[in-house]
Parts: sequence; structure tokens; C-alpha cells
Amino acid sequence: MLTALAVVTTVIVGLMVGVEFSVSFVINPILDALPGDSGQLGRAHGGRMLGAVMPVWYISSLALVTAWAITGWGDEGTGLVLTAGALLLVSVIMSVLLLVPINNRNKTWTPENRPADWKEQANRWDRLHYIRVAIIIAAFALLTTALA
Repeated sequence: MLTALAVVTTVIVGLMVGVEFSVSFVINPILDALPGDSGQLGRAHGGRMLGAVMPVWYISSLALVTAWAITGWGDEGTGLVLTAGALLLVSVIMSVLLLVPINNRNKTWTPENRPADWKEQANRWDRLHYIRVAIIIAAFALLTTALA
């Protein structure tokens, strides 16, 4: 039972890391290279779509890691799982306090209503997202180590 929980948790967190990594290093660079207002419109659409899915994914990942830590309490690797859980908690707090407010504004922007500093806000979101991606990659690495 514990092994199955550990594998499912690691896969779910790994998929989340993959999505967030691709947003930073694939999707946003592609959107930023589009001509005219296409990139900003694409970011707004992505903000609406992923803004609906990612909170559930982050909280579910944290819940799974918590369940793994509780179920495997005292086993070898529990410290790694707890540390991964702490990192995921930091990523959730960071998201709520720093990234979500920017995303909530961004997802409503159109070329007609966006603020003059929209590019600076998008760049700030990107910088914060890079940090969040590093945090969740570290959590994933700890989980894979604990699983092994």
C-alpha cells in the first residue's frame, strides 16, 4: 500500500513539475515570440486554463505527500518526504501570495484593457515562476530519492 502511494505521489508531482517546467521554458517563450498582441492573449488564455487546474494539482500533490509521510512515518526516507512536503507547502504559499494575484489580473487582460505595465507584471510572474519551478523540482528530486 505504501509503495503504491509513493509511486502515485511521485508520478503526480512529476507531471506537475513537467507542466510547470514547460510553461517556463517552452510555452511562454513561444508566446513571447508571437507577433503583435498574440502572446499577451495567449498568456491570458493560459492563465485562465491553468489557473483553474493548477491549484487543485498543487493541493492534491501536497495532500498526497502528507499522506505518504504519515503512512510511512518512521520508515527510511520519511525525512526526504517531509522535506519535499515542506517545499511543496512553500510553493503553495508562494503561489497564493505572489503568483496568483498577478495571474488573476493577467487572465482578464485584452489589448484594449491591459495596463501600461503589463509586460513588467508578466516578467515579474516569470521570475517568480522560475523560483517556484526550482522549488518543485527539488521536491520531486527528494520524492524520487525517497521512493528509490
